[in-house]
Amino acid sequence: MVIKNDQPGHPHGYADLCEAGAELYARALRAGRVSRAEVDDVPCLIDLALLHPDLDDSQWLRPVPPSTVLAQLEHPIEREILERREQTLALSDAFAPFLAMSEQRPPATGAMTELHGVSNIDATIVQATAECEKELLTVQPGGGRTPEVLSTAIARVRPLVERGVRVRSLYQHTARHSYGLLAYQERIGEEHMELRTLEELVDRLIIIDRKVAFIPAQRERPVMYNRHIALEIRIPGLVEYLAGVFDHLWQSATPLDEEVHHRPPEQDGITGVQRSIARLLVEGHVDEVIADRLGMNVRTCRAHIAKLATVLGSNGRAQLGYLIARSDILDRD
Repeated sequence: MVIKNDQPGHPHGYADLCEAGAELYARALRAGRVSRAEVDDVPCLIDLALLHPDLDDSQWLRPVPPSTVLAQLEHPIEREILERREQTLALSDAFAPFLAMSEQRPPATGAMTELHGVSNIDATIVQATAECEKELLTVQPGGGRTPEVLSTAIARVRPLVERGVRVRSLYQHTARHSYGLLAYQERIGEEHMELRTLEELVDRLIIIDRKVAFIPAQRERPVMYNRHIALEIRIPGLVEYLAGVFDHLWQSATPLDEEVHHRPPEQDGITGVQRSIARLLVEGHVDEVIADRLGMNVRTCRAHIAKLATVLGSNGRAQLGYLIARSDILDRD
């Protein structure tokens, strides 16, 4: 309970008693009383009931002992605390049966969590990777990696292989031209980490112990952190399905220490890479997405598209897609 003074010059309560009021109250306690005339400038002492009339002489006011004032103020607070404590105990008793049910419920077997923000995504993946016990599978689409990226990868992977975790990673053929990738495998050791490459890969994928997987939240993106959103998947059936996709790609991939045998161009000069580009063009992808999917820069991708246009006699992008669909390019094995 805090009483406020309505006087314009003294809008305060007990805790912030004005300096003039504090001095006069202290003098009243020492002298035993003060005159009414002295209180005219500090009406807060009357409003806060710190002074009361002298029954023997109406010209004087006597101070209320501080212990009495404090007891009057503390009593309603203590009563409120007691009531709140009783209410808390009553709520605890009411919810006790429900808490017991919650504790007995079996833990969830799977979940899918949407992760937002690069820092949050990276921290979650780092934590899950650090807990890996048996197997780490990754799909890394795109071309070569920078030394900084590979140094970070080494710092994360080395502790895993040192405790016997098997690491398998899939890259695209274009990453073979990066010296950094070879150095990466050498620093980790071929006996602990296997790297293979394919011409085209699915989106970025991380699978840890076949228990948790991380994928981009949307299809067309240049990196895992497309719009800074990724999915953390802990649904056993879905994680196992993604692991099956990885195993299928792995069987078709070429080990990093083996030479890739590219099919010779057809009679019309169309290469395997250009057939892959043709398929993505028909699917409606833009140049940037096609280049990303095949791990090449956009300029190289457009050079291949120009070759397709020349061979098929196309005068525009829309006509090129139509001519590709009518040709036998997509039917060649």
